Amino acid sequence: MKYSSSKENYIKAIYHLEQEEPVVSTNALARQLSTKPASVTDMLKKLHEQDLLEYEPYKGVRLTESGKTVALQIIRKHRLWEFFLVEKLGFGWEEVHEIAEELEHISSRKLIDRLDEFLGKPKTDPHGDPIPDANGKMPLIEKICLMDLPTGIAADIISVSNQSADMLDLLKHYSIEIGTRLEITNRFQFDRSLQLIVQGKSKITISEHLAMHLFVVYAKETGSK
Repeated sequence: MKYSSSKENYIKAIYHLEQEEPVVSTNALARQLSTKPASVTDMLKKLHEQDLLEYEPYKGVRLTESGKTVALQIIRKHRLWEFFLVEKLGFGWEEVHEIAEELEHISSRKLIDRLDEFLGKPKTDPHGDPIPDANGKMPLIEKICLMDLPTGIAADIISVSNQSADMLDLLKHYSIEIGTRLEITNRFQFDRSLQLIVQGKSKITISEHLAMHLFVVYAKETGSK
């Protein structure tokens, strides 16, 4: 079934909020979508009538299995388009989110499946987020937060949880992207900032706030698991 762009935006927003809390409040959804709680309530009633979510006034909402299926289809399209824009059209990873927000509403399943084949069935998007497969199964990618990386152990950046243009611009300033190898050389107790060696060359210091949004895997040659 084809849904309006507005309904799809609600479904996707609820899915992402559910990753933090099992029940999503109307106010949280209003903040996420930058709209008024009254408008949110009207849309939730419509989505409930279509069996896309469970909704009781003042008790929050959660997606039904049908709603989760729709959400994963939207996320699959969004992340495949981001991959295409970066890998095939040369966009920067900080440029593609808003464009993919528009492209994700293209409803052709045949187009998306062919896009997936054309791209070689990528497992992650340019920001390291997993791409659901055609059946809606999300790949499990093991990773740890940079703040939890032991000092003196080399690791590679695998994903970035904050994908705002400001955040990605800051990472560009530090020459950090997906696949960048780094190592923590010092931890400053005063503000929990980290001193890093990036790609075995540059020595930089980043804030705890930035580090909390960076996720890594141990570099293979270290033998760590």
